[in-house]
Amino acid sequence: MVKRSFIFIFVATTLVALSSGVDVKGEARKSLSEVDQKLKLLNKPAVKSITMRPSFAFPAKSSDSPASSQTWQKSGSCPEGTVPILRVGRQELLSAASLEHFGRDGPPTSSAVNTTTNDRFVYHNGSKFAIFPVADHSTAFLVATGYTFLGAKGDINIWSPRVESSDEYTTAQIWLKNGVGDIETIEAGWMVNPKFFGDASPRLFGRWTLDAYQTTGCINVVCSGFVQTSKKIVLGGAVQPVSQRLGEQFQMSISINHDPISGNWWLSFGDEIVGYFPGSILKYLQQSATKVQWGGDVYSKKVKQSSPPHTATAMGSGDFANSLWGVASFIKNLRIVDGYILVRYPQWVSHFSEEPYCYTAYNYKETPAAEPIFYFGGPGRNPNCPLESRNINAWFCFFSTISMPCN
Repeated sequence: MVKRSFIFIFVATTLVALSSGVDVKGEARKSLSEVDQKLKLLNKPAVKSITMRPSFAFPAKSSDSPASSQTWQKSGSCPEGTVPILRVGRQELLSAASLEHFGRDGPPTSSAVNTTTNDRFVYHNGSKFAIFPVADHSTAFLVATGYTFLGAKGDINIWSPRVESSDEYTTAQIWLKNGVGDIETIEAGWMVNPKFFGDASPRLFGRWTLDAYQTTGCINVVCSGFVQTSKKIVLGGAVQPVSQRLGEQFQMSISINHDPISGNWWLSFGDEIVGYFPGSILKYLQQSATKVQWGGDVYSKKVKQSSPPHTATAMGSGDFANSLWGVASFIKNLRIVDGYILVRYPQWVSHFSEEPYCYTAYNYKETPAAEPIFYFGGPGRNPNCPLESRNINAWFCFFSTISMPCN
């Protein structure tokens, strides 16, 4: 049994009944009963660790900047044969839009993007590749496409950006995608999500979906999917320290790699293997990914607005990408694993921002011989975001030897 000191427990606050002119007590009892059933499913008792391991190892690359750790590790680690669990509290379920959508985005405010007609593209080596936006998400990222991908890695700068509303969140992450319209993804990085986690700390997360977050998949392990194997690192654990503006910068090293034998995708935090996304739950991604992205994502019903108010939820550090080192958020030491199992920086990449007046992207080389560092982020709402008088289409920037910021 996992010791209680190694399990995160969120304290439920006072419950308030909502009167609607019906049997309030009866409805409340029914709702609480449903919540308690869901809690039993989510907060399962400790089980033996899964002994499965990947059939090949992603080559380790030492970081040249201070790395992160998880705050719960100050209390120790789980006993041998068990794994840590982030417990979900009743209050987190009661604050969700619905039990069905807990751990997933809420119902979209607009229909999914038509994948047959899309005028947003990036260009690699003379070829054109479509970018498929997702309703209620605003992203700024570096993208590699045109290959068969079997893995990706990056050292992600850690910040604690502002989240305006509890039903919004912001991330810094890696995506691997496949399927018509990029609808199938596996993802990992850090997330600030007050409603889901109960606080504003940046926390390690993993996520998957088969239909662009509509009805499948979830964050972390609140649905069947990701399998935890590590007893040292837990999905949902707060990461520290946080970078300081014009001060020391801290980062977390994330890699996601495909096992050609099992079809699983293994997630690593630094040198520690956290667990895997089973190939059995995936369709297109069972074999490989066709696109990799590194960057940030803001989820809000108030993004992609043609008129105010836009959300003030920040991405990254909350500063625009061209602020560069010590101010803007970054991802460095980017790597992909190609179809030949070669680990390398991708040959062709493009940086992209869906709302360049709100959040920006910049793949920057300090010198011609230096490896690029990808910067991204922004404050969200500002005097130029959104702009009613302008047609705010995404700006598309591509990188060959040096690139300019999308802002």
